[in-house]
Amino acid sequence: MSIMILSPLLSLLAGVAILIWPKLLNYIVAIYLIFFGILGILIQLQ
Repeated sequence: MSIMILSPLLSLLAGVAILIWPKLLNYIVAIYLIFFGILGILIQLQ
């Protein structure tokens, strides 16, 4: 799956999850940032 499709899809899912469970905001943001940070590093290494 392309990163161009993956990023908006994860953002949409995170937004829906935050609307349903507002207490998850910190965890969702942290996981999102860690995931895309690692993904960005891996892309740069290739």
